[in-house]
Amino acid sequence: METGLSDSCALLSVGVMSEELFIENAFIKIKDGKILDFGEMDQFSNHENLKEIRLHNELIAIPGFIDVHIHGLNGSDVMDATEDALHSMASTLPKEGTTSFLATTITQDKIHISEALKNIHTFMEKQRNPYESEMIGVHLEGPFINAKRAGAQPKAFILNPSVGVFKQFQSDSGNSIKIVTMAPEQESGVDLINFLTESGITTSIGHSDALYTEMLKAISAGAEHITHFYNGMRGNHHREPGVVGAGLAHPELHLEIIADGIHVHPAVVKATYLTKGTDRILLITDSMRAKWLNNGEYDLGGQKVKVEDKTALLEDGTIAGSVLKMNEAVKNMMDYTGCSMQEAVQMASENPAKRLKIWDRKGSIAIGKDADLVIVNEKMQVKMTFCNGQLSYKGE
Repeated sequence: METGLSDSCALLSVGVMSEELFIENAFIKIKDGKILDFGEMDQFSNHENLKEIRLHNELIAIPGFIDVHIHGLNGSDVMDATEDALHSMASTLPKEGTTSFLATTITQDKIHISEALKNIHTFMEKQRNPYESEMIGVHLEGPFINAKRAGAQPKAFILNPSVGVFKQFQSDSGNSIKIVTMAPEQESGVDLINFLTESGITTSIGHSDALYTEMLKAISAGAEHITHFYNGMRGNHHREPGVVGAGLAHPELHLEIIADGIHVHPAVVKATYLTKGTDRILLITDSMRAKWLNNGEYDLGGQKVKVEDKTALLEDGTIAGSVLKMNEAVKNMMDYTGCSMQEAVQMASENPAKRLKIWDRKGSIAIGKDADLVIVNEKMQVKMTFCNGQLSYKGE
């Protein structure tokens, strides 16, 4: 989106949600794509001669959302393995307030995964369009999963966990894989977790039929994340806690939640929030290419997906990702749990930034950080999005 604005400006008369407090009538100064200063309006001065953008107090500036699990949107998918597909995703995401994301793969044959990873590497190496959401790296979902819990992941291409295969994937990606979704109970699963932990890569348990004892081994090896919690995993039984019971019981485990009211019942989302607290939940979309498009038939990993009434299903009725937008996930989290806007935004911005080790530059409104900002109303409707200080989206 070409707006003609530079990456320096001053936002005036807007509510600001900073790390420590909420300022009702505030300013934010942006210079060279970074947050230069912010504070109460009566303290504002413009010695820098910044272009002034006057808003109004009903609007709120929050940190840009970070989606650590997204396959596609706007007709494009990571597995298309084209530069155009990734540009389409990155240029559309600011419409829902997402300013950073992990390109998420799906279980396919090794050649197809490698092509997608090489394409991501090329995309990240090039000079990024400053108006686009920033691709932080890769979430490798599969192929090291359990066929019993495959969900919408194509079973034909599932592999046992392998350090050797992973090393090839990581090389293809230009060392950009940040999270790996895998099933620890599969042969050599714990070996792969040990390797990922030593390499500083997050192991996420997902598409897994692990027993609680197998979860304990995974946690001991360094697993600390669970993919789209409740979906594609062994559920909680009072005599066999499984993956879900371990996720609720162990504070070291961080949980992804798809808060669309379809993947997880709102009452269960609330129960999870009351159990885990704000710090251990990450809101994700897990969206597929139909997001931002109309109802109809689409493709996911070579499988036909029908999208109707905000639900994406395979032909056999299996849920196949979502069409959830991140601003909707934040609003839903508030509605389902009664949490504050600050808490819901933390789950979509601060928590993922910390998990991805980019908290020093993203995830909150703080001086010196990237000016990744979203201007919303109290209904969490996106009015403006700034990516690195550039006005990337302007709504009505």
